[in-house]
Amino acid sequence: MAELATIARPYAEALFQVAKQHDLAAWGRQLDALAQVAQDADLRQFADHPKVQSEQVLAVIAAATKQDLAPGVQNFLRAVIENGRLAALPEVVAQYHVLANAASGVSDAHIYSAYEINDAQLAELKTTLEKRFGRKLDTHVQIEPALIGGVRVVVGDEVLDTSVKARLERMKVALTA
Repeated sequence: MAELATIARPYAEALFQVAKQHDLAAWGRQLDALAQVAQDADLRQFADHPKVQSEQVLAVIAAATKQDLAPGVQNFLRAVIENGRLAALPEVVAQYHVLANAASGVSDAHIYSAYEINDAQLAELKTTLEKRFGRKLDTHVQIEPALIGGVRVVVGDEVLDTSVKARLERMKVALTA
């Protein structure tokens, strides 16, 4: 949604500027936990209740992450809650990661696989993908049985689909053309 992206951009940029002075990776892990918690509909309903104070919402979210949040991350979360932007938090975190990756010369690679990938296979696949895309990659694996076999890799706006499902779709198109 373009509106969420527009709302999230200034938060992400400010957050990145502060995080640069600390540990980008550690802040990224804490922010991922916050984004995961912020996606809960019940939590957002609780946060929107007029009788609930922002400090109460902050305490609930901090406890739900099960992490010790850095003071800067807590201040960011407090600002998001006080401004009523909890729904935009996952988008803020996504844009933060884009900025952090650009600064470090790394891109996120989302790998969708039909089967579990062990560490040795992932290391080999990562090396191959880094050569293919011409940059360092931070890989995230997700199991998607509908692919039947193979993998589908998404890096930014580029997609490399070597799955059996994609091959079958290409064959279907070729046979019906």
